[in-house]
Amino acid sequence: MSSLHLAILLPFIAAIVIPLIYPLTKRLHTGWITILVPAALFMYFVFRLGDTANGGYIVEEMAWVPSLDINFDAYLDGLGLLFALLITGIGVLVVLYSIFYLDKTKEQLANFYVYLLMFMGAMLGIVLSDNLIVLYIFWEITSLSSALLISYWFTNKGSIFGARKSMLVTVFGGFAMMAGFILLYLETGTFSIQALIDQRDLIMASPYFIPAMILVLLGAFTKSAQFPFHFWLPDAMEAPTPVSAYLHSATMVKAGIYLVARMTPIFAGAAEWFWIIVVTGLMTLIWGSVSAVRQKDLKGILAFSTISQLGLLMVLLGLGSAAFTGETIDENLVYSAAIMTAIIHLFNHATFKGSLFMAVGIIDHETGTRHIQKLGGLMAIMPVTFTISLIGLASMAGIPPFNGFISKEMFFTELLHISSMNVAGVETWGVVILAVAWIASVFTFLYCAILFFKTFFGTFNKENFSKEVHEAPLGMLISPVILVGLVIILGLFPNLLVPTVIEPAVVSILPHLPAEELTINLSLWHGLNTELLMSLGVIGFGTTLYMTYSKWKNLGIMQHDRDPFNSVYDKSLNGLSTSSEWITNVQMTGRLKDYFTYMLLFIVSLLTYSFIRSDSFTLSFTQTEEAPLFLYGIVFLTILSTIALLFMKERIPLIITVGVVGFLIALLFAVFSAQDLAITQLLIETVTVVLLLLAFRHLPEMVQETGSRVRKSLHIALSASVGLLVFLIGTASFALRNDAKFTPVSEFFIENSYSLAGGKNMVNVILVDFRGLDTILEVLVLAIVALAILMMVKLRFKGGEDV
Repeated sequence: MSSLHLAILLPFIAAIVIPLIYPLTKRLHTGWITILVPAALFMYFVFRLGDTANGGYIVEEMAWVPSLDINFDAYLDGLGLLFALLITGIGVLVVLYSIFYLDKTKEQLANFYVYLLMFMGAMLGIVLSDNLIVLYIFWEITSLSSALLISYWFTNKGSIFGARKSMLVTVFGGFAMMAGFILLYLETGTFSIQALIDQRDLIMASPYFIPAMILVLLGAFTKSAQFPFHFWLPDAMEAPTPVSAYLHSATMVKAGIYLVARMTPIFAGAAEWFWIIVVTGLMTLIWGSVSAVRQKDLKGILAFSTISQLGLLMVLLGLGSAAFTGETIDENLVYSAAIMTAIIHLFNHATFKGSLFMAVGIIDHETGTRHIQKLGGLMAIMPVTFTISLIGLASMAGIPPFNGFISKEMFFTELLHISSMNVAGVETWGVVILAVAWIASVFTFLYCAILFFKTFFGTFNKENFSKEVHEAPLGMLISPVILVGLVIILGLFPNLLVPTVIEPAVVSILPHLPAEELTINLSLWHGLNTELLMSLGVIGFGTTLYMTYSKWKNLGIMQHDRDPFNSVYDKSLNGLSTSSEWITNVQMTGRLKDYFTYMLLFIVSLLTYSFIRSDSFTLSFTQTEEAPLFLYGIVFLTILSTIALLFMKERIPLIITVGVVGFLIALLFAVFSAQDLAITQLLIETVTVVLLLLAFRHLPEMVQETGSRVRKSLHIALSASVGLLVFLIGTASFALRNDAKFTPVSEFFIENSYSLAGGKNMVNVILVDFRGLDTILEVLVLAIVALAILMMVKLRFKGGEDV
């Protein structure tokens, strides 16, 4: 196992160890042990920066299920390393913050850190996996672990509701994404992302291209809370603030951004990819920014601001995909600037949004409320938190000299370049895209102003708080101070991380362009230009809206802070519950014959469709041989015994006759040299007949079946259909065994039983090796039945429930 694989698995290993050592370390906050994992991983990835410089990468292969092309291949390039540094670096700060946020005497810390480490490992697995199926497995682990983190305070109904909502939406997207991955495999025969990039032309010419693209984007959009799947993110804010700061600013919601960036070299160049991402991102950007203004809860404002910022990143990735459509390298390099902007803003957003979530957590922790109408006048009481919030909000609003201003100016630059793009008619809609994005920026400034001034200015009313308000302890301030320190440093020295972190990530997304041409030179001041005038306009209009806030805050739309798409979700969930209850009531009647009816209807329908689809109806008997006379006698007795079952009116003769049919079939197996099957059939029939006789001799006499003629006719037709279908399967299997279109599966087992499994008894090899999983599950079922019988017997002997 390589060090890269170990880096992915280390959080999972730690998640197993922590519950074991937790009882021994209760005097020590579990966070101090947990923090060693992300700290060690962060240092490991820092030392790997040189490996990804100038477009370098590392591939570490590990066979897992090679027969299905599923291998745990780790791939580290600039894009993966950027996300790995964010996952582990922010992870260190979040764990440090949680040590002072979560009380070791009141919280189940072992559970919290196990879930957090599971999530950390899953995120590393996503960004460092080259195999799509392995990526999907880690993708779903993030959904599971994030739901566990959101529901950490499980006594709160809101936490359970938010966890369930996030789970349903993101898992739905995950299933769609997996279907897209399978379509890509059907076309290319590989799950390797890098191999798929090499077969880009084949994929784009495939009829599966559009369906695969849409399914993959569904996975990305649901995970990154894109419109209209954004509604799960605000309810996820019921999680503890360290979880919100980690999952919803730097990691989980960025997984969808990562997926779009990683799949860009495969799908980019198609107009559908460009427009779906740009339009979806634009809708998310404007919807999130407008919705944030309506919120009364501080974390609600940050939740919708995150949605808006994720939309901005999607817009940039969509615009940057035009770098695969230009006729010349120079033209593609112009379009590639949007990808550069996306990567820069991705990093900037993690710094200022992480600090803001932590600042809001401090306010909630020290005041007991996040409601904006109860807050006010906290500037003098919480000066450090005030400073942290000021820097973080100024950066998010795009005010210099902070890092958010630089990436926002670059965003405006890309919007201004839209009209010159010759991609899928984008020049026609360039002005609309520019206008919508600018309006969203105005609302971004507005909600930043609302959060800042309503919280820290105004009158401090002691009666609004359930506890004595004071500044947070030093330990809780360290992490947000470090993050806002990065906000300032990367604003004043914007090129600090460009050559080592930003440029390699851009090269990974744009492998078709020369790495030496993808250079970035950032500066805080570009002179008086259109972008600066747009920023001044944002500040001017945003300030005007805030100054007139009292005049329009009572509008009807401002009184509904719950997203209207929640009602769609609620009604859909209620509809699913009602329909599933109706289906259950129809199916689960408590009558065995109804259950058999449903199962046989399904089997008959499926096999009939298969016959029609494969054109395999045949009644040819040209290949049959003369059978000995006694064989006709056995068949005649079998048919006669079977028909006799229809006229049996007592249980004992019925069971005996069924046994006769089974023994005659065992005799047929023996005649055709299938001795092992004959022995198995004899044993099963003997045991079955004996058990049934012992059980049924105490039951009352059979009664005539009642029911309508329609029901009886349906049963007769279904029984006849099953019999006819079994007969047709037998004749078709016999007649088509030498047909070139239908290769008997038996040939595979005859050829490979000994060479692959080392066994000469083909039946045993099939059961133990080729169908080993089925056999294990059958043994498991038998074990469960045995345990159930054992418990019933024990209860009976102890005078428990009657059985």
